Amino acid sequence: MTMSAEDLRQFEEYAQAVALAVEEELDALLPKPADSDDARLFEAMRYSVFAGGKRVRPLLILAANNIFGGNKKRAIRVAAAMECLHTYSLVHDDMPCMDDDDLRRGKPTCHKKFDEGTALLAGDALQTFAFEILSSADTHPNPAVCAKLVQSFAVGAGPLGMCGGQMIDLIAEQKDADTYDQGALARLQRKKTGALFTACTEAALILNSTSTSDWNRLTTYAKNVGLAFQMVDDILDEIGDAEKMGKAVNKDRERGKATFARILGVDGARRQAEFLVTQAIDQISVYGERAEILKLLARFVVSRSY
Repeated sequence: MTMSAEDLRQFEEYAQAVALAVEEELDALLPKPADSDDARLFEAMRYSVFAGGKRVRPLLILAANNIFGGNKKRAIRVAAAMECLHTYSLVHDDMPCMDDDDLRRGKPTCHKKFDEGTALLAGDALQTFAFEILSSADTHPNPAVCAKLVQSFAVGAGPLGMCGGQMIDLIAEQKDADTYDQGALARLQRKKTGALFTACTEAALILNSTSTSDWNRLTTYAKNVGLAFQMVDDILDEIGDAEKMGKAVNKDRERGKATFARILGVDGARRQAEFLVTQAIDQISVYGERAEILKLLARFVVSRSY
């Protein structure tokens, strides 16, 4: 599933605009280093957040919000919170006790740039700062909406979501990869990767008080795109360009981890990702042109090379 040059241009223009808006919001929100003993923490937080990246999750929030004509300023604040939450997970994921990566997006990982203790605290601070943003009246004047946003992000990131999936992944490294089938791996990755994708669409749905049918369409879309995203990540770990990706490749194979590329083969994993994306696009076809960016995002997920 390839994107035309025009579709790619349209998507990249929107993605760049979203990244700029969210980064401006993050710059205004995040504490700035000053002449104090905690300045190193603020520096590590900002270093990690502004290290680059595709900003896929903020884009998902803004594009879903746009379907319902929602308030853009509120959606940008929620997207900034999500980027803090996502970045915290990357900082911790890169540490020696987890994946032990030296590079992230072509730059030294937080614990390499600073030290392990600072990286741990920076991740903790980014996680809690995300909920500080969500709970603020500046994000939404209705406390009930703020509470629902907090709950959605907490479920997506917590034991029933990302953290639970990461625990299963750590245990999986100690098992024979051949004991994992596609279904078991999909359940793992729907928690580890997919749960935050789902929280992104839930955020837009909560901000706009949408119907049950809207909720079902958008969350199903997010679950399928999130799983497809992980499948392509597995493929790129097998055949990707380390320089283009800004991090080491073939690490999953070296660790003997079960991945979609290993279970299905590279071609099989790509076909399955394309199938999931086709299903995702079908879910949102009812919204017509209002869902164009979400459709382009889904196609970008399976056509990306980094």
